[in-house]
Amino acid sequence: MTVTTLNKRDTIVSSALELFAERGFDATTVPMIATSANVGAGTIYRYFENKEVLVNTLFQEYVGTFMKTIEEGFPYHESIRDQFHHLFKNMILFTNQHEHALYFIRKHSAGHFLDEQSREDFTQLLELFSTFFDEGKEKNEIRNLPSKALIAILYGAFLELQNLIRAGELEPSPELSSGVEESLWDSVRRHT
Repeated sequence: MTVTTLNKRDTIVSSALELFAERGFDATTVPMIATSANVGAGTIYRYFENKEVLVNTLFQEYVGTFMKTIEEGFPYHESIRDQFHHLFKNMILFTNQHEHALYFIRKHSAGHFLDEQSREDFTQLLELFSTFFDEGKEKNEIRNLPSKALIAILYGAFLELQNLIRAGELEPSPELSSGVEESLWDSVRRHT
């Protein structure tokens, strides 16, 4: 691919990600993506057969990138608290690098348009978090709640925080991150 071709594809991907994250799959049209990317609709079809292929490509790409971000340097032999710190820190890192991606993943994770590979990738992402919470429960350090509930607590609260930051209602700072991390840890850890 030439640089121009790669830039067009990247622009399409970036525009589609933002529109899908904000509007959802059904409310986003190929002409909207084309307008946002400043390309013709035909250009999109040169890279992606249809809207379903585009959304699945994005979903697989960003779920995979999110998993790699979480797994990189994961402190498997450290304490559950240190592992939680890694999860939280790397969720922030991923969000800073891919502003709309977590919203996109959340909004589309149960979509009727997801193909088998996308569903399998999302299952692996959930298993990554479930394994952490299950090990924490086994060590009596995480609340004895279903892992899906614990994931919802962490993921839901994290996304809402990011939403407030994006809206300008909260100013990101190390103090805010530290306080939120401690609060989230407090919400999932086992209290004695």
